[in-house]
Amino acid sequence: MKRRDACAGLLLAATSLHLPTAWAAGYPERAVKVIVSLPPGSGADTTARFLSQHLHQSLGQAFVVDNKPGANSFIAARAVAEATPDGYTMFVASNTPMVTNAAIFKQLPYDPVKDFAPVASIARFPMLIVVPANSPYKTLPELVAAMKAAPGKLNFASGTPSYRVAMEIFHERNGIRGMPINYKGTGPAVTDLAAGVCDYSIAEISSVTPLIKAGKLRALAVAADQRARDLPDVPTATEAGYPGYEAYAWTGVFFPAKTPKAIVQQVGDVVRKTLQGPEGTAFIQNMGGAVYTGSAQQFADFQLAEIAQTRRIVKTANIPVE
Repeated sequence: MKRRDACAGLLLAATSLHLPTAWAAGYPERAVKVIVSLPPGSGADTTARFLSQHLHQSLGQAFVVDNKPGANSFIAARAVAEATPDGYTMFVASNTPMVTNAAIFKQLPYDPVKDFAPVASIARFPMLIVVPANSPYKTLPELVAAMKAAPGKLNFASGTPSYRVAMEIFHERNGIRGMPINYKGTGPAVTDLAAGVCDYSIAEISSVTPLIKAGKLRALAVAADQRARDLPDVPTATEAGYPGYEAYAWTGVFFPAKTPKAIVQQVGDVVRKTLQGPEGTAFIQNMGGAVYTGSAQQFADFQLAEIAQTRRIVKTANIPVE
């Protein structure tokens, strides 16, 4: 009896040791929920639907997008954080819930690091420094010179905390100050900017390109390592005389913490293969971005570095913490 019990115990231990691999081999056995913190039609939503289609084709089960917008992305992030870590709840998230919220809120209903398992980054989308079309500032050096001549007098439209942080990084690097006007969303911010209510702003490329092409905004620089394909005449910040300044919005894939590593690896492999293929590259480029992916560990390290920088800027720029 003791020998049989011992053998059974060894068999159970061996089975347990190999459970993640066996689980991944049969994964997924049912539909996977893909949570997005933004509404249908947003960049994150469109990206999630594109990836869901390819995950379905590769893994044989449906990946169903579930939009949970609102409350500073708290609703969506908490839903993922509290989900069973079995690979059947996935999060396609932007930098706002996974980085910025960690710096601007004293208390969150989730932990952006401890409650999640990074799977793979997806893409990054450059930000543009823009002014009204009738602004007297034709170049970025002209704007900076005006700000140095009158510290704190020019105001900037801050559509989201992420954009505020990106703008404050530029201010810090160049020893200038601006007066923030905070808005509840990018749309109202760039609308007021176009109307001349504010002097300048920074925003993700897709949110301002239509207004630039319509002649309502002027782009002074793209905060990226290369010019934007749809705005080839706009210089990079480096070309404008501000070397190394880059600011991006980004998206990535997460599972709840403690999801088996084999599942994280399996899904991450499909995501990376999809994005690095011609269809994935074209899809992201058509959205104004560039594929920006890597291993789960690289993504985890990137997230931690982003949080550290954002917390530092929030403190040095005296950005209000809620």
